[in-house]
Amino acid sequence: MRMKKNLGWLGILPLIAVLLSGCDGALVDPKGQIGVELKSLIITAFWLMMIVVIPVLVMTVVFAWKYRHSNHAAKYMPDWAHSNKIEAVVWLIPCVIILFLGIITWKTSHSLDPHKPIESDAETMEVQVVALDWKWLFIYPEQGIATVNEVAMPVDVPVHFSVTSASVMNSFFIPTLGSQIYAMAGMDNDVYLVANEAGDYVGKSSHYSGKGFSEMTFDAHAMSQDDFDSWVDKVGQSSETLSYDGTTYQELTEPSTDHPVEYFSDVTSDLYRDIVQSFHGGNGEGGHDGGHGETPMSAEAAE
Repeated sequence: MRMKKNLGWLGILPLIAVLLSGCDGALVDPKGQIGVELKSLIITAFWLMMIVVIPVLVMTVVFAWKYRHSNHAAKYMPDWAHSNKIEAVVWLIPCVIILFLGIITWKTSHSLDPHKPIESDAETMEVQVVALDWKWLFIYPEQGIATVNEVAMPVDVPVHFSVTSASVMNSFFIPTLGSQIYAMAGMDNDVYLVANEAGDYVGKSSHYSGKGFSEMTFDAHAMSQDDFDSWVDKVGQSSETLSYDGTTYQELTEPSTDHPVEYFSDVTSDLYRDIVQSFHGGNGEGGHDGGHGETPMSAEAAE
């Protein structure tokens, strides 16, 4: 009976396994350079913190067992109050860990800056991203096409995502590839990502933005250059076009959940700029008369 009581705490292990299984596995199985470096940073920080956590857990069990009520051999010290050795250990080790974490954070804040271009022999591709309620609009200015809730990119080709919002604040995130970045109305934010393995990945909104937030996902396809060219041709065969003043864009801005993938074969070259500048009119209504002569404010400038 006593053995069953002592081992009763093991019953919480299945619960811990269930909770851990709910974590996003994409973060520990990256498919891009940025994601790999972020995974290394997470693991390094985790084990540095375990230097404190593991000994504390072990000592909790050891001390509880050694100084249990039935152990009369344990030394009884009711007047003990202070130890310089213990104070040195409990302060020195955490300080050293914080020092190492500080150095790592400072270095990776620069090396993994989302606004920093990725070094590559391949030319960086441009994709403009607009967060809507509750869907994602992707504009390919170089190809003159656009899609809703689907983005494609060639393998090993860095992609420069310019990110904004036509509604509330949001966050653009492809967990398998790496960094997330905020999408804010009237602001032109950006992030560089690259996919080093072909595959179909899940993109999502990682910032709560209303009732359709949980379904604000999109498909991210990493493919060979030939497959990407074929995909561009497929999108180019769509009969739909997109412009800021057009009916199609106005329909897109209407809130919708679980929005289907859409293709647009022709997009006005200044669509992304028009969306950003529509919030610069000062009337708080996102009016289009916000002045074409203004330069979109970047997130770095706002900081």
